Amino acid sequence: MSTALEPAALLRSADLRVTRPRMAVLEAVHAHPHADADTIARTARQALGTVSTQAVYDVLAALTAARLIRRIEPAGSPARFEARVADNHHHVVCRECGDIADVDCALGEAPCLTASDARGFVIDEAEVTYWGRCPDCATTTPIHLTNQSPLSTRERI
Repeated sequence: MSTALEPAALLRSADLRVTRPRMAVLEAVHAHPHADADTIARTARQALGTVSTQAVYDVLAALTAARLIRRIEPAGSPARFEARVADNHHHVVCRECGDIADVDCALGEAPCLTASDARGFVIDEAEVTYWGRCPDCATTTPIHLTNQSPLSTRERI
């Protein structure tokens, strides 16, 4: 894991009971940034031998609520999960293959953007998704396909 604290210590720091499924899911999210729940479940099953899909979803919900992981939902994509939670960063998503990468805030401190009219809200975070083509797709995919959603290419197959 790419964190100073071990999974058990992270769970305890969030007042969560330390269980094998929670540790396996937390390790899977750290090992596979921006993975969907199915990928996380497969990785957790490799570590545990068996764990139900519902248990994985329950653990993801608990870890998200405890702010140990972050759930992101790019348009046209299943929810993804990441362990980078200590800052207000953004994401860039490839329109062709759906690859996701972190992008630091362009303007510094969180929320790093200012709403034109906050409507009385005290804003503490801004979520921005940049769309484009990853380096691999930019060199292999014809330009006329770039207006499609990340899933449209896969849906046609």
